[in-house]
Amino acid sequence: MDITGKVALITGAGVRIGRALALAVAQRGANVLVHYNTSAQEAHEVVALIEKMGNEQHPRAVAIGGDLRDPATPERLIARGMEAFGHVDILINSAAIFRRGSVLDTTEADWDDHLIINLKAPFFLCQAFARRLQPDQRAHIINIADWRAVRPGVAYMAYTAAKAGLVALTKSMALALAPNVQVNAIAPGAILPPSEGHTEQGAREYFAQLPKRIPVRHTGSPEEVAKAVLYLLDSDFVTGELLFVTGGEHL
Repeated sequence: MDITGKVALITGAGVRIGRALALAVAQRGANVLVHYNTSAQEAHEVVALIEKMGNEQHPRAVAIGGDLRDPATPERLIARGMEAFGHVDILINSAAIFRRGSVLDTTEADWDDHLIINLKAPFFLCQAFARRLQPDQRAHIINIADWRAVRPGVAYMAYTAAKAGLVALTKSMALALAPNVQVNAIAPGAILPPSEGHTEQGAREYFAQLPKRIPVRHTGSPEEVAKAVLYLLDSDFVTGELLFVTGGEHL
């Protein structure tokens, strides 16, 4: 699909991977709804960067705040996109939380937060998005999952359960919304140091050790995930897929 002039809603687009995705689709000519929760300043910086882009398409961007734990947020985000641009063609569910938690120390609050933000909110965003599509409108949904969804471990119980559910949801949505909506997921690997559960120095040290267990012997970058997103948006023949961007770590 040529995304020039299309409208993309990207959750968590003010920081980290979401930021890279917002800038990448805007560079291709898409208008962007930059969702944020606590990163308002960063989201508005992304909007400013997009609107300064000197490409021929002159993409527009709008920052939209919303707590994904609020059941009203998914419908409100889609409605705001319709109000701003008249249509929304691309939904990228990037916002997520990632916290450690074993079978013995995961709390109910941690479980609920992971399942709500990483799985429930994406589902209801997909639902609100699908309900607003025109009968002949071509569209894409891309969910940012994780390689742990298919290679479960013991240190991130709630997170892994939520991301595994997101992969299953992707496949079900691909069937339910075909043929006009392609629904895919991306499973990133070691892209950025963790933002929760470590001190800043501890996160850097942890991340620096990861290349030893990655077949390509180096970590990735948000731009690698953006390349995968652009590939899926370009394709007219890929749906229900989980695309690994891990350097082989998932193997």
